[in-house]
Amino acid sequence: MEFKEFTGKTVADALTNATVSLGITSDQVKYEILEEGSNGFLGIGSKDAVIKVVISADEDPKEVATEFLNGVFNAMQLEVNLSMDYQEADKTLSIDLAGPEMGILIGKRGQTLDSLQYLTNLAVNRSSENYTRVKIDTEDYRRRRKETLENLARNMASKVKRTKKAVTLEAMNPYERRIIHSALQNDNNVTTHSEGEEPYRYVVITLKK
Repeated sequence: MEFKEFTGKTVADALTNATVSLGITSDQVKYEILEEGSNGFLGIGSKDAVIKVVISADEDPKEVATEFLNGVFNAMQLEVNLSMDYQEADKTLSIDLAGPEMGILIGKRGQTLDSLQYLTNLAVNRSSENYTRVKIDTEDYRRRRKETLENLARNMASKVKRTKKAVTLEAMNPYERRIIHSALQNDNNVTTHSEGEEPYRYVVITLKK
């Protein structure tokens, strides 16, 4: 672990100088105040503030994710086995969960699994200089969900063509809406667009004019 000192007229200025120099945000800085700084009297005898910033090497994303997820699962009293694969080339950490109660972790339409993935992303990247994308799956849920949504998209597109009326789908997260849009992007007879505000944004399928 390394340390580096930064100065400024105030502690806040020193902190700003540190974030600019290190290319990080203020919430990523761990520092110790060495000198508070003072204005002196009429500018005479003023002292700059001095802080000592901790510069730590990036942690192993697999270790961070394992510690975080095990803490979550212990709190939930769930027995979960973790399988991880980290691809250095694209900085992607793929995590597969296995256990007797995976339905709890999937949640309604995968909402719990999505939340778990989001929080693990935050934990892994909290003190890392390089962003790692975390993907979490269990029981091949995401592939099965993708197939379900693609089938839904094609069925609803057929309904639109048959009835000549637009179809509004249920609210979905951005990832699931992209699956719908992608599934129908090459259809010459229908078009798709999203309406509403998050988290209730939904896809509308309409007949092309």
